[in-house]
Amino acid sequence: MRSLYVSQQGCYVSLQQETLQVHHRSQVLQQIQLPHLEQILIFGKSQITTQAIRACLWRNIPIVYLSRMGYCYGRVMSIERGYRHLQRYQQELVLGDRVTLARAIVAGKLKNSRTLLLRQQRQRHLPQLDPIIPRLEALAQQAQNTTALDKLMGLEGAGAAQYFSALGQCLTHPDFDFIARSKRPPLNPVNALLSFGYQVVWNHLLSLIEVQGLDPYYACLHEGTERHAALASDLIEEFRAPVIDALVLSVINRRWLEVGRDFVYHQGGCYLNDQGRKRFLKAFLQRMEEPIKTESGLQPKWDILNQQVKAFKQFVYQPSRGYKPYQMR
Repeated sequence: MRSLYVSQQGCYVSLQQETLQVHHRSQVLQQIQLPHLEQILIFGKSQITTQAIRACLWRNIPIVYLSRMGYCYGRVMSIERGYRHLQRYQQELVLGDRVTLARAIVAGKLKNSRTLLLRQQRQRHLPQLDPIIPRLEALAQQAQNTTALDKLMGLEGAGAAQYFSALGQCLTHPDFDFIARSKRPPLNPVNALLSFGYQVVWNHLLSLIEVQGLDPYYACLHEGTERHAALASDLIEEFRAPVIDALVLSVINRRWLEVGRDFVYHQGGCYLNDQGRKRFLKAFLQRMEEPIKTESGLQPKWDILNQQVKAFKQFVYQPSRGYKPYQMR
């Protein structure tokens, strides 16, 4: 089953018998048969005809409306569609199953951090990264054998400290200094970019979690509260390095952003200004709209997030099958 992503602006989706067609002006960009379709995600300023909406409702295919950067405005779903038992299964996961999934997430995050540094080392021959890369591998191995959630959080924190101490070595723009991660507030431009990028991805994951009928406040690694959708915080971990950190390195090293032009300091923190946000989001959207090969064919990179949310959903139904985190290649 495929997801249909309508991310190019100014498109409209129409119905031709049992096939949905994505049009842009006079050109047909995509065609997909309804029996092969799982959901439709429409980003930004595109439209779908009433006939197509009705056909999707008839087949229990949800339609999700999002901003260009992945924030969910709402969704159209059949009144027959629902996951009445899914959230109950999710909340009834035993501690052993929760630890199994948390272990996979932490190990996956550490391995992706290692892979990003390894790529940088190969490209630029940075000897400063030599001791840190094997440490991240060792921490990932420890995470895979840990049976306590508090110890997993400790390993994740130790790995993040090692990783961020090395990330600054990968920057080539002399105006962007980075020694350590600071969050609330971000204290310099690099931390401002990381915080903003993570928030964009977190919001999109929250949208996908809700579309799949999962409880966003019940997680396995992080503790949920009424104001913290902890499942989005769980699932973002494996995407920090491959999606946002890699993009931050790219926009800085290619000099697409400037410290004096694109950032503002206020209330003790550093943040992207309006101009800086536009530049960063343009680069982010270009990257997320790049086509990648998946099991169901070519899909935009957005689909890697969707696939992991669905993988978590399958874990809820069948914990014995385990959970495979997204791995950077």
